[in-house]
Amino acid sequence: MWIFGYGSLIWRPDFPYLDKCDGYVRDWGRYFYQGSTDHRGVPGAPGRVVTLLQEPGSNVWGRAYKLEKSVLDDILRKLDHREKDGYERHEVEVWHNEEVVIESALVWLAGPSNPSFLGPASLEDIASQVLASVGPSGPNDEYVLNLDRALREMGVHDEHVANLAELVRTHDPEDA
Repeated sequence: MWIFGYGSLIWRPDFPYLDKCDGYVRDWGRYFYQGSTDHRGVPGAPGRVVTLLQEPGSNVWGRAYKLEKSVLDDILRKLDHREKDGYERHEVEVWHNEEVVIESALVWLAGPSNPSFLGPASLEDIASQVLASVGPSGPNDEYVLNLDRALREMGVHDEHVANLAELVRTHDPEDA
């Protein structure tokens, strides 16, 4: 069993795994459109985290993890809890160098119909919300900057993430 992470799972998998593989999913876009009231914000003051939206022709890079069968149920239970605020399991193919490297990986997506979906906003508005949000897992700007750093370390440029991270760094002197 493989798990595909495109947000915090890239830099903080928080579970044991047998192997990992960087790759991408086709026809999806990564956006800070999901509200977080359980990790990077609180009820009444949600933070913003990423989700994937169908976007033909786009690719989202992330990291896949191969799980050991003996711990699979426990890990899936923990991930279902971690991704509980509007996310649902889906299966995807993971690609690398224009070929499928993993035929089936689980990914957690939060679509527009879930109650925590915040949807599009200007990058300036998203950055303001991120800078003002803190939750049990820490400040929301930490999430944005960690994701941007992890993607850059993978050699990936994600325009939405990179532009938001730049705005966050510009408005937060500690991270400039």
